Amino acid sequence: MRHKRHGRTLGRAPSHRRSLYRNLATALFLTERETDALDPNPPKVKGRIITTLEKAKEIRPMVEKCITIAKKCRAAELIAAEFGTDADRDSEAWKTWRKSEKHAQWVAARAPAVTARRRLYQMLQSKQAVSILCSELAERFESRVGGYCRIMRLAKPRLGDAGTRAILEFVGKNDRVIKRSQKPDFGGEAKSE
Repeated sequence: MRHKRHGRTLGRAPSHRRSLYRNLATALFLTERETDALDPNPPKVKGRIITTLEKAKEIRPMVEKCITIAKKCRAAELIAAEFGTDADRDSEAWKTWRKSEKHAQWVAARAPAVTARRRLYQMLQSKQAVSILCSELAERFESRVGGYCRIMRLAKPRLGDAGTRAILEFVGKNDRVIKRSQKPDFGGEAKSE
């Protein structure tokens, strides 16, 4: 019996499974990166990856936890910005700010943001993914309480082993808009008697 043994093993050892989850979550976050002509592997659709249904169901809690941590990081950075300075480093204005009380307040306000970034790096092991999370995704999902991504099952199975494929994507960007048809107006409104 598998008492208190939650989650799927996916036919992998625990270390292999953790790295699989980390790589898939990082791949999802990196689809949001800015691409240029020299990018060897640009994403086809931003904010979307295609994987098996079982892997998508296992990754989604990790992705949502990362976004929640990034939102806390962004909130701490916005609070710390009030105590910061715009002076160039090693200038006289910067040196006086460094010795003032504002610097101590800035450090205290910035500490939760640094902790959140370190925790995200521990989970993802990618500095680029952490920066995308804290700058873009945290801002996008700032007003949303939870449910940052969705899983949509694909009808066509994977070639080779007929595994059920699914799309794991962020909510809000690729949403379908349902257009309701308008009833035609045949020469005016019907008269009610």
